[in-house]
Amino acid sequence: MEIHEILQPLDFAVVGIYLVTLIAIGYWVSFRKQPASGENLFLAGKSLRWPSIGFTMWGTNVGPSMLIASASIGYTTGIVAGNFAWYAFIFIFLLAVVFAPRYLGARVQTLPEFMGKRFGDSTQNILAWYTIVTVLISWLSLTLFAGGILVRQMLDLPLWISVILLLAIASFFTIAGGLKAIAYTNVFQMVLLIVVSLALTLTGLYQVGGVGELIAQTPPEYWNLLLPAEDPNYPWVAIALGYPVMGVWFWCTDQSMVQSVLGARNLKEGQLGANFTGWLKILDVALFILPGIMCFVLFPDLEDPDEAYMTMVTSLFPVGMTGLVMAVLIAALVSTIDSALNALSTVFTMDIYVKKYRPAASQQQIIRMGRVVTILGAIIAVFITLAIDSIQGLNLFDVFQSILGFIAPPMSVVFLFGVLWKKTTTKAANSILLFGTLLSLTIGVGYLWVFPNAEYTFWPHFLLLSFYIFVFLAALIVVISYIDRNRKNLYISTLDFGTIPKLPNKVKWLWIALITVMVGMYLLFNGH
Repeated sequence: MEIHEILQPLDFAVVGIYLVTLIAIGYWVSFRKQPASGENLFLAGKSLRWPSIGFTMWGTNVGPSMLIASASIGYTTGIVAGNFAWYAFIFIFLLAVVFAPRYLGARVQTLPEFMGKRFGDSTQNILAWYTIVTVLISWLSLTLFAGGILVRQMLDLPLWISVILLLAIASFFTIAGGLKAIAYTNVFQMVLLIVVSLALTLTGLYQVGGVGELIAQTPPEYWNLLLPAEDPNYPWVAIALGYPVMGVWFWCTDQSMVQSVLGARNLKEGQLGANFTGWLKILDVALFILPGIMCFVLFPDLEDPDEAYMTMVTSLFPVGMTGLVMAVLIAALVSTIDSALNALSTVFTMDIYVKKYRPAASQQQIIRMGRVVTILGAIIAVFITLAIDSIQGLNLFDVFQSILGFIAPPMSVVFLFGVLWKKTTTKAANSILLFGTLLSLTIGVGYLWVFPNAEYTFWPHFLLLSFYIFVFLAALIVVISYIDRNRKNLYISTLDFGTIPKLPNKVKWLWIALITVMVGMYLLFNGH
């Protein structure tokens, strides 16, 4: 029976109540105080506290592909995909102690603006367009594709209507209230996500017969975070070397992820918010992967593992609760989409419109342009999403991770060297952003489409490929910088982030606690 045939009127009533509540929260936040400036629209007036920052970062990361694909991987391989959640704490820590003090100290609204102060206008222009294309493809279109499929399954609607419906809800918050409305609604949505996902995990655990029974009825390797180096899917070497390249880009340099930290009331709130995100990431395995492992025990004969999550929902939850899960999936979608739309709007408006074309633009013009870009970005994303839908045999999760792996190396190299090595020159940074991106994406296209990995066995794991590209580009940026340093008329950095303050005691002890817990997790699930 199709999913949309199982749903009852009560389920749709629950979804309706949820949407009305969500819009009411967004309206209250957006219009009780009219936005007075572009900074209010894009960075919430620099007013965000740590709970909003943590929930927004986590909510941006938790898309529908996370729920569906994590359960699917749990069904087929166990908790190994938990590395993509738990390994992240190192790079969230890097954001808190290395990057956030510099971003906030420089008082920038966007990361291209930050690098523009470091390397000049040419780098800012390249990064602005780079960020816009990345947001459109990686965040908006792939998320809308995953979400559109889910809504299509639930409501039996055409994909284009499903996508437009999701965009309409998300665009409301981005256009009306900017980051502050997104942050407030994200807190509501993420609490709901935790409650419903926890209910599914506990219900599944009860049906299986408890933790002991779950472990007894699954293969021992299902509980290993570190799989042998010869494992075809997730060898530990590929994860250990390749994920850091993706982690630096994703958690430290991606506008969509870092946007809420830039909107922090102060550095301490930003660092506490990043720490809170690290704690929330621990939940990913219990809330998203464990239901897939339980489904393996309860429903071992599934033809399509991608159906594991919805199979658990429709089989274990009563009428009404299924509607609540639909609401949660929409919450995860809206959370990712509105954060991406806000990042897209911020970068185009501040780094291209104001920087290049209208330096003297009024606040009203800036806000109007931000809203126009949001609408245009949403329309473009619909067409890209429909183009993705026309590709046959697309495995969303694997392609998504692969694309991230091939996008990441140039950005990771430029930001790491730009922030940590003063001798890096503008020519070196721009060369990596242009040539490095072309190289990385060409290899990615070859890996995914021209000589697909499924047919050609000469390819290393895509995470190892990402690592090799990173090492090559890191060596290249050093060589070009040394050659370029002897020339005249080098750009003199105007980047001034002041003195980096010491970590406050509260921040320091919370990070020590999180690092201790995460090391303990890896020792507990260490492959024995």
